[in-house]
Parts: sequence; C-alpha cells; structure tokens
Amino acid sequence: MRSPVFRMVVLAAMLGASAACGDDEPTPTEPTPVRTTTTRTFEGTLTVNGARTHDFTATGSGEIRLTLTALAPDSAARIGVSLGTWNGAVCQVVLANDNATQGAVVVGNAGAAGNFCARVYDVGLLSAPTDYSLTVVHY
Repeated sequence: MRSPVFRMVVLAAMLGASAACGDDEPTPTEPTPVRTTTTRTFEGTLTVNGARTHDFTATGSGEIRLTLTALAPDSAARIGVSLGTWNGAVCQVVLANDNATQGAVVVGNAGAAGNFCARVYDVGLLSAPTDYSLTVVHY
C-alpha cells in the first residue's frame, strides 16, 4: 500500500501538469502583407548606333527582372540591355549585359521603392533597325 506522502506527491504533479495545459488565448500575429508583382512590357525599334530608355516605378523593395523577350527580324542579333535608376532625365546604369540576345535576363535588387529604367542599345553589331520587346517584373 502506498503512503499518504506518495499520494500527495503524485496529486501535486498531476495538478501542476494540468495547470500547464491552461486554455490561454494564443497571441495574435499580424498577417503578412501581400506584395503585388507588376509586369511591364516595353517595345520599340532600335536603330543602328541607337539606344532607347524606358522608365518605370517600383512601389516596394525586392527583385527587378528584365528579360529581352523578342528581337526581330533576327532573334540572334546581339545588343546591350541594362537596368538602372531614373532621375527624371537620365538612366544611371547599374547592371548591364553588352552581349544580349533574345531571352537574355538581367536581375537586380531594389532596396526600396523608387524610379528605375530599362535600356536597350546597339553595341556596334546591328546592320539594320531591329524591333525589340522587353519584359520587366518588379514589386
């Protein structure tokens, strides 16, 4: 037969364990805000020795991805594509690919919302005007 002290110890342990299982409300957490991705398409014609700049605004920090989606009539043509910051008049190039063909990608990371630019330019290899299409994906 067990002693009354042993029963008291077992009872105290059971009460302590049941107190730890209280029905406290969980601490509410703030929902993670949903970030909206924006996709912009820029199209035009790049002339021999020419350049074109397209500005856009990113509303948040995060990745900016520029893809050279089309070149015509020659999809194997080589041109330059770049990403940079836009001050309202000038594109300050930050990342560039001076040997881009159709499908080339330039990826950067914006630390904050701001004004940015995508630029295409002849690197001295075009022999005729070339139509292009750029896709820019950003927050």
